Amino acid sequence: MPRICEYDRARLAALLPTQYGVIARWQALECGLTPRALDYRLRPGGLWRAMLPGVYVTMTGTPTPEQRDMAALLYAGSQSLITGAVAVRRHHLTCAGLNLIDVLIPAGVRRKSTGFVRIQRTARMPERLYTTGPIRFAPPHRAVADAARTMTSYSDVQAVVCAALQRRRCTLAALIKELNDGPSAGSRSLRMALAEASDGVRSKAEGDLRNLIDRSDLEKPLYNARLYTPDGDFIAQPDAWWQRAGVAGEVDSLEYHMSAADYRATQMRHNRMESYGINVQHWLPSIISSESFTVLSDLRRAIAAGYRKPLLPVVTMIDG
Repeated sequence: MPRICEYDRARLAALLPTQYGVIARWQALECGLTPRALDYRLRPGGLWRAMLPGVYVTMTGTPTPEQRDMAALLYAGSQSLITGAVAVRRHHLTCAGLNLIDVLIPAGVRRKSTGFVRIQRTARMPERLYTTGPIRFAPPHRAVADAARTMTSYSDVQAVVCAALQRRRCTLAALIKELNDGPSAGSRSLRMALAEASDGVRSKAEGDLRNLIDRSDLEKPLYNARLYTPDGDFIAQPDAWWQRAGVAGEVDSLEYHMSAADYRATQMRHNRMESYGINVQHWLPSIISSESFTVLSDLRRAIAAGYRKPLLPVVTMIDG
């Protein structure tokens, strides 16, 4: 078997753990491995395997997500960073997407998409980058926008935009700026999702509820109106509000109210509205999507009953 000096062995042994056992060809050569020694390690049945052109994993088994990300960055070069769905997930957000890693590189760098790496040349490399160990990835607003531009489902775009805003990973203003500054190709769904967010839709499920109501024969409610007592005390801001009927419609889920504390606040808000005589109709997101007939039937009955009662002493305020 080809040999390298002990110093080089130590250097190689020190490098590999810092890169999850992934190494570029040029790094292996710098450690003293010869092309013949590399071929030996990469032979069928050998301990090393090629992941991408010029990038190897030095152990057997299925590569981990960290190894795939590391390989993508080594392949794309030292100025690269991960964006899109994989970067969104590194910001601890759920994101749909294909099993591809989108990598940003400066416009003047020559690299082609290959394997599981999709190269995006750009003249707008982010000024700020995020890191987890050796993994470099884009800021959340850039990652979300780049992910949205690759998605074919509006529902997926809506979900990732709402998640990023609701978990405060980025601001609506930052996403709008990224939309305007970035490429127009693939941006239609992103533009629609941001328009909804600007209009006050705070989660995908709330957007689903709004779409269901707007497509139905129900009287159109006020969305995200603020309700007050005649004395000016704030009551609540329901997702949908039928003022004359005194009916509020709300999405109710831990999935979209991100913590137990948020969920408790939701329940307290429902109780407060009901204490003022408001009929609160609330549903899980799964009910809105899978049992829309039930949701609309519940609302029809509640609205009809509300019209048979006196008008509630509730002051309604809306933006604009």
